[in-house]
This record gives sequence, C-alpha cells and structure tokens, in this order.
Amino acid sequence: MKVIFLADVKGKGKKGEVKEVPTGYAQNFLLKKNLAKEATKQAISELKGKQRSEAKVQAEQLAEAKAIQTRLSQEETRVQFSEKVGPDGRTFGSITAKKIAEALDKQFGIKVDKRHIELEQPIRALGLIEVPVRLHKEVRAEIKLAIKEA
Repeated sequence: MKVIFLADVKGKGKKGEVKEVPTGYAQNFLLKKNLAKEATKQAISELKGKQRSEAKVQAEQLAEAKAIQTRLSQEETRVQFSEKVGPDGRTFGSITAKKIAEALDKQFGIKVDKRHIELEQPIRALGLIEVPVRLHKEVRAEIKLAIKEA
C-alpha cells in the first residue's frame, strides 16, 4: 500500500515522503496513529502543492537573509554603544545578544532575531568588535559593534 508520511517514522520514512509499505502495517499502525495517509491522486497533488509553496517561502527567506547580509557588510553599518567603564577598563554592564538585536533595529531598522546572534558570552570590553550572526542556514554575516566609554 502506498502512503504519504505525515510525521517521521524511524526506519520507514520521513515527513512528506511517499512510500510503499505493507498493507497491514499501514492500516493497523500508520493510519490509526495518524502517522501517514493513503497516497491517492488528490493527496499526492496536495503534497506537491505544499512542497512548491514551502520552496517558495524558503527562497523568499534566503533572499531576505542575503539582503540583510549586504546591509550588514556595509562599512557605515556599525552599531554604536556607550557604556560606563570602571577603573580596570571593563564595562559595568554587559552587552548581550538581546541588546545588540534591539540596537540594530533602533539604529538601522534591521530586524535580527537575538537567537541568531552567535555570542559566546556577553561583551564587557571597549573597542571595535565583530559578532557573527546566522541569518539563514546558508547565509552568515558579521555585525560590527563600536563600544565606547560613556
């Protein structure tokens, strides 16, 4: 029996795949637990339509990520921070991924999710710092920070 997997089933198939499985297994396990549905012509055409729309959304997200990467790579795109500094040259507060994302939005209108900013630990130093950011699974960029004394 041909089925379309609605969820990943270990050893049998991944979500969205169309595969031939034994009829008893399909009827007694996959269909009962809503892990798959029968692969009729209508169901297959719906699946292809969904796959096309998902591909279109992925292409739009990739194009948007490349546009943000271009803006971030420009020299004038430098996020400014002014922090209070102690006598040892370290800042009193720290600059976190959340602060970087908010400042980037406020200063340049570029929206980046704070979870995509790859900051190993909060920044506590002054100077020019480049922070890597993962905009898309295929697109990476650097955010330039200029941290000065307040």
